[in-house]
Amino acid sequence: MAAKAVISEVKAWIQKAEADFQNIELVLPAKNAPFDTVCFHAQQAAKKYIKALLPFYGIPFGKSHDVDELLNLLPSKSKVRAAVGDLSELSDAAVMTRYPEDWDEEYDREIAERLVQQALMVKSAVMNELKQL
Repeated sequence: MAAKAVISEVKAWIQKAEADFQNIELVLPAKNAPFDTVCFHAQQAAKKYIKALLPFYGIPFGKSHDVDELLNLLPSKSKVRAAVGDLSELSDAAVMTRYPEDWDEEYDREIAERLVQQALMVKSAVMNELKQL
């Protein structure tokens, strides 16, 4: 992929991820916020930031929604996986928050804030790596 096309794709993924963070910023402060929605957007933001990095390495990723699966696509020289640690709870939020039959826990403010922090760690790690490429 030509450099211009890669940069354009990266910018598009970052823009979409930032829209998820904007949703979080608008909803999370509410007293009775729908925390499942906040968790969903946190997962989406993290996923999109990882998808912003993959084109720089020439790695195709399809339509995967699994944050851990996407992280595993990164080459060994990437420092993102080490920087963010285990994101299985964040990955689970993609499905668990959308389908009532998959809810095995009630999402609350504590969980939502934890998942938002994980998503912000992904953003930071990806942006740091993009600056070094």
